[in-house]
Amino acid sequence: MTSPSGTQDKPSAGDPLPPKCAVIEVHVGELKQLFNAIDPSPFRDKDLDPKAEEFIVGWAKDLPRDATLALVVDLDREAGLQDEAAVLRDAIHEFFSQRGQAYGRRLRELFRVGRTSLVIGLVALASAIALGDFLAALMKGSRIGEIVRESLTIGGWVSMWRPLEIFLYDWWPIRSEAQLSERLAAMPVRIRYANATGPDAWKEDWPAVSPRGERASSGAQPRALDQAS
Repeated sequence: MTSPSGTQDKPSAGDPLPPKCAVIEVHVGELKQLFNAIDPSPFRDKDLDPKAEEFIVGWAKDLPRDATLALVVDLDREAGLQDEAAVLRDAIHEFFSQRGQAYGRRLRELFRVGRTSLVIGLVALASAIALGDFLAALMKGSRIGEIVRESLTIGGWVSMWRPLEIFLYDWWPIRSEAQLSERLAAMPVRIRYANATGPDAWKEDWPAVSPRGERASSGAQPRALDQAS
């Protein structure tokens, strides 16, 4: 294990941190705190805990959009298995990759609804204008005919509200989330260890397994995320 710049001489493992990267720091007592305890999926496919996801995404949103992101997990135990940093990185990358794909699907569905709404709105607008002109012609010279035509025209334009909302406002926040997820799915991940516990503390963590492939027991109670920056 090595200590990259910014690790303050604590033992660490994982990806090297790029120079001048924007570091997101998460402080947990155990690695299993980062993941959703009720998700039965294998570890690499497991969802992040909602609070951990909110914390990481919220911190990333506060950083410049062109910044290179990196994640450092401060862990209140000594190092365990040699590959636990790589396993953690793969799990985090997979989660944010899936998150980005979900936002991509949501964006495509939104544009599909927008196109359908646009066709409906244009048909409604054209029909309202045509009907208004027809009724105004029937009641030529009548003030009521003008009121009916203007009312139908306004109603036709109101029918265009939904497609205009989609194509002007609704799509770009979803695209921003998808792009942020792609950045988070590519960020280096590093674990920074503490020396406050015994050398076998990793056996109480999850998803650690013993060298013989037996899953370690999980008797320790997880501590809450330290979200102080």
